[in-house]
Amino acid sequence: MLQLPTVAIVTMRDFASCLSQSGVQVAHASSPSGQSMVQCAYFVRLRGKPCRAIVTWSKVAMGQALGIAVDDSSGRCLCKTEIKPWLPAKRKGSKAVEVDGGALDIIWDLSAAKFAAGPEPLEGFYIALIFDLEAVLVLGDMRELGDREVYSDALPPSPVMVARKEHVYGKKMYSAKAWFLDAGQLHHITVECDTSGLKDPSLEIRIGKKRVLQVKRLAWKFRGNQTIYVDGLPVEVLWDVHDWLFGSSNGCAVFLFQSGKSMENFLSRSCSQDETEHPSHRFGFTLMLHAWKVE
Repeated sequence: MLQLPTVAIVTMRDFASCLSQSGVQVAHASSPSGQSMVQCAYFVRLRGKPCRAIVTWSKVAMGQALGIAVDDSSGRCLCKTEIKPWLPAKRKGSKAVEVDGGALDIIWDLSAAKFAAGPEPLEGFYIALIFDLEAVLVLGDMRELGDREVYSDALPPSPVMVARKEHVYGKKMYSAKAWFLDAGQLHHITVECDTSGLKDPSLEIRIGKKRVLQVKRLAWKFRGNQTIYVDGLPVEVLWDVHDWLFGSSNGCAVFLFQSGKSMENFLSRSCSQDETEHPSHRFGFTLMLHAWKVE
């Protein structure tokens, strides 16, 4: 039986921990209902110090929910708050929280947001994090902040997403999108695995139309890792489909795609001038998919 190397297991657990501990908990992992959730981690700076801002989009029984958290370089949670935009009065507004002795203003407008099947808006929204009168993170396609000013001379550069965690659903095919290189293209990722009544199921992963990974004899190789290449960049792929094969009918498999160096390595050291000006070139990207089987 193929086992994951210890370092790979630690990477998976650490990434899941860093997002789940700082993000909003949506539902218990044993129940796929109400689990529609996307978490994105962004590189930001507060007073010049590298930090991680985590934005959680979730879909609960009452409607959409939004969570914001900020961690410092040691992983310590500096702040965490939840917004409930299904309430009409909460679709647009602002909230001030104290972070490390400073004032963090969270400004949002979801009143015209357009959603598809998932919890993350496609367009017609903005979220801004302003720390000590400086915009450190702006998301969305609406750059104006309503009747609030952006106190910095200019908006920050395009946000640098360093990690994404997402729940996807299907019977045998699961899809997601991701950039593995800041200057690269957006890739369509497809995971295909049919376990219904098959004695010897196999697993396939495609990037676009190209098959980049195939695992046969999956019952013996339900956990593993392999390096693929995307945009000429090595991407480590880890999978754990144990619950698909040996768990309940609506089990969850976990897939992790990791390119470049982890964010934690960069948060724990000082940056050169070039790295400060171009942070997107310094980070790898991590995508974690929780793939729920729906019968």
